[in-house]
Amino acid sequence: MTFDISRIADPSFFADGRLPARSDHRWFASEDELLAGTSSYEQNLNGLWKFHYARNADQTVTGFEQAGFDVSGWDDIPVPAHIQLHGYDRAQYANVQYPWDGHEQIVPGEVPTRFNPVGSYVTDVVLERASGPGERVVITFHGAESAIALWVNGTYIGYAEDSFTPSSFDITHALVDGPNRLAAQVFKWSGGSWLEDQDFYRFSGIFRDVVITHLPVAHVADLHVRTVIDGSSAEVILTAEIEGDAELTAQLDGTALARAEDGSFRVRIENARLWSPEDPHLYDLVLHLRHGDELVEVIRQRVGVRRFAIEDGVLRLNGERVVFFGVNRHEFGLQGRVMTREQTIADLRLLKSIGVNAIRTSHYPNNSFFYELADEFGFLVIDEMNLETHGIWDSIRALDLPVSEALPGDRAEWRDALLDRATSLLRRDRNHPSVVIWSCGNESFGGTLIRDVADYLRTADDRPVHYEGVDWDPRYPETTDIVSRMYTPAAEIEEFLATNREKPFILCEYAHAMGNSFGAVDRYIDLAYRDELFQGGFIWDFSDQAIELTDRYGNTYFGYGGDSGEAPHDSDFSGNGILFADHTPKPFVQEVSFLYQPLKLVIDRDGVTIENRNLFTSTAAYSGVATLRTNGRTLRTVAIDSDIAPGERGSVPFALDVPNLPGEYTIDVEFFHRDATAWAPAGARVARGQGVVVVEGAPVTPRPVARPEVVDGIHNVGVRGEHFEALFSKLYGGLVSYRFGQTRDGGRELLSAMPKPNFWHAPTSNERGWGAPFEDGQWLLASRYARAAGEPLRTARVSTDDESVTVSYTYDLPTRPASSCDVDYRVTGDGRIEVTLSLTVPEGLPDLPEFGMMLQTSPDHDRLRWYGEGPEESAVDRRLGTRRDVFAASVADQLTPYLRPQEAGSRTGVTWAEVTDRRGWGIRVESADGMEFSALPWTPFEIENADHPNELPATRHTVLRPALMRRGVAGDNSWGARTHPEFLVPTDEPLRFRFTFTGVAGGGAAGRS
Repeated sequence: MTFDISRIADPSFFADGRLPARSDHRWFASEDELLAGTSSYEQNLNGLWKFHYARNADQTVTGFEQAGFDVSGWDDIPVPAHIQLHGYDRAQYANVQYPWDGHEQIVPGEVPTRFNPVGSYVTDVVLERASGPGERVVITFHGAESAIALWVNGTYIGYAEDSFTPSSFDITHALVDGPNRLAAQVFKWSGGSWLEDQDFYRFSGIFRDVVITHLPVAHVADLHVRTVIDGSSAEVILTAEIEGDAELTAQLDGTALARAEDGSFRVRIENARLWSPEDPHLYDLVLHLRHGDELVEVIRQRVGVRRFAIEDGVLRLNGERVVFFGVNRHEFGLQGRVMTREQTIADLRLLKSIGVNAIRTSHYPNNSFFYELADEFGFLVIDEMNLETHGIWDSIRALDLPVSEALPGDRAEWRDALLDRATSLLRRDRNHPSVVIWSCGNESFGGTLIRDVADYLRTADDRPVHYEGVDWDPRYPETTDIVSRMYTPAAEIEEFLATNREKPFILCEYAHAMGNSFGAVDRYIDLAYRDELFQGGFIWDFSDQAIELTDRYGNTYFGYGGDSGEAPHDSDFSGNGILFADHTPKPFVQEVSFLYQPLKLVIDRDGVTIENRNLFTSTAAYSGVATLRTNGRTLRTVAIDSDIAPGERGSVPFALDVPNLPGEYTIDVEFFHRDATAWAPAGARVARGQGVVVVEGAPVTPRPVARPEVVDGIHNVGVRGEHFEALFSKLYGGLVSYRFGQTRDGGRELLSAMPKPNFWHAPTSNERGWGAPFEDGQWLLASRYARAAGEPLRTARVSTDDESVTVSYTYDLPTRPASSCDVDYRVTGDGRIEVTLSLTVPEGLPDLPEFGMMLQTSPDHDRLRWYGEGPEESAVDRRLGTRRDVFAASVADQLTPYLRPQEAGSRTGVTWAEVTDRRGWGIRVESADGMEFSALPWTPFEIENADHPNELPATRHTVLRPALMRRGVAGDNSWGARTHPEFLVPTDEPLRFRFTFTGVAGGGAAGRS
């Protein structure tokens, strides 16, 4: 048998010599091995292999697979790894584009020939275990992208496609005593690559474990565990495919399973402890296989007893309606899709800590250890087959390609390949209780082949079947048991469900978290608890897909599409995770955590009302604490005990005794795990909420201060008091100096540039997606090029009253139609400057990205404190996860390092904020009505000009931007969905924003609260 490389372009040639798919259980030679977790039947081949790179098949080395071929001069490459991250080829990020599009004219099934990298791998292996009589030896490649051909000692063994499921080969016949030459070729693109057009980096190579396993003379080739729940009892049913002459026994937590007439093994559990995300209890099923008197295999299979099904038209877990607080998860980290168990544990613990209860494996099967951990930690998994043909679907949707050309569509030549992928998925993963839904793939339109995949999955298993593509191609609605859509606004879902109530509805993707995003997501959560057919969704997505690069100056940064010199690419569309590329949380994780927490809390001065959204857990499992604060000071704390049943609502009083002194008080309520879990220690927070109590009363009357002195010069107007001096320019049209705290040279200058009205921010990813810069460009011009109105030296208008001096300017704005705004500076004797910005937006102008002022001060003022919402950045449509308190941070850290720099670092509901130097001198900004506020090291224009954070210039200012309002960040999607109207800066009424700024002297300010 020889390998014919031309066949990799044949859709029907997807496996040659590959063993049938099986369950992912491990087997051990003894009980001691089982307890130690180390099997003498396994030999891991991860490590350095010899490697040769060829840009196409014609440039590969002939005869490299032979045992005597000299590869000593070849490079070393680690296995597992992507070759593109080790100096070969180049990384390429593409969303819907096939990576060869525009380079070679090929049709589905064909492969590029001019450029189609081939990696040739060689390693010499000595078997650690001597094979006994009748034993066989199998090698498994758990992930090779996109196809692999294998030789042992020069003998061709086989070939396999499907990058994301194991490919196992029996190599017994080719082995010799001593060293054995293993040789493999991995093809970047095969015919199967047409089925793998997922939104991800296009890599190649052996990227998951390579393992040799010994199959004893008798062997459990496959096992299948089912559970059937009947009231409080459950039956566990085991079927096993046994090779060889053997006797199998099994025990579940020490209780023997009985052999039934149909050959299965069964045991009944009374008062069964049911598996769920809240209590992911796993029973231990231990199998012993004996060949005669010899124990040849010991197997441990974890069993979760649970029932998941569509019951009464609704998806239910153990009889209770489920709401998916989900996230889509690419297996992606700093080494690309080479993931470790340890990194996966960290990822899943983080997701549990923020309330995520469900994961969709977008858009391919994950490593087996992911499912083991999902079982242990308690996640509901939509397990997705390795299928996406988005590029062809685009041709149907946008270029009028006939439906008959859909891929896989109705093309019979692809049917076996699809069913093979479905079989590999199901047989490997079906024993995992975490897997509750099978998915037929992603964004591949529709047709009879995907319908056939769904039929196969239903025939082989009882889980519901999901496929979103039916929404685009409704010819075969029976393909999916669930109505599934992507990025549909909550209002449209509610409208749809008003008349379509045949199936449960989920969003397999929603809340596209690209850049500074995740706005108005609470609409979906509210709907999930208003209409039982809407059962939640899966955020897109888990983490940014980005690779660490180094610029010409030695600075590291995270690169995205195009940064590796590749084309075609889709730029920074890979940056849509709730985590950064290094798997640290983005600021809006505070919103995710709040919306996904299992307790909804409403707090007032007398107590807390709790809606327990758990399915099976009482609030008695949590300890509670209520804390009373004012202006950052903790006044008192009380414990909260509660016992509210799952699905119920109740009120719990507490006695915090809010003082009667006028002011604002906050009551924070938090709940914590009483006991440790598999994913969190005792004391880990489960839920939180805050109530705000305002005690009305007469405000404190400040000590009267004499009106400041006015110096009305030729070119300037000076306003001075005992500790300050402000200088307003008639020539340049604005406030050019503000000195606070007298010194020998006239006082500390707090302004490094003239304050200006500001209507602009660096566009967010969502704004770029719907074309905001094109529509909003006039507001950029207005922010940069406003001109003081009036004749030379007559731009400033001065007025006085008994307490203050007001200097006013009008600015003409370069817009069409023309517009103007007014800025009034009211200066009092204590050095406070009250700023009032006014604007009437003429009809015909678009809404504003923001409405506020921009002040610049010394970069030495790099310490930020504020009283308002925090601790992380927020927006008018993303502030439910915040709490009011006094927070402190470094200005240098305020621009969130999104893959592409954009508007970030803003806080909502800010009453006051200060930026100070290391000695405590600086500037304070206040707004009695609350404001949005940011303090950044760069102006919006500098931020917008950078494509990556490492391209931002050296810091020369601290830039303060108090604002009445900024446009909400939005996030229904990132390619057209706009901010919801109620979160736009209003233009149908005159806009007016008032705030005050003053100097801070050594950590304090006159009249400071």
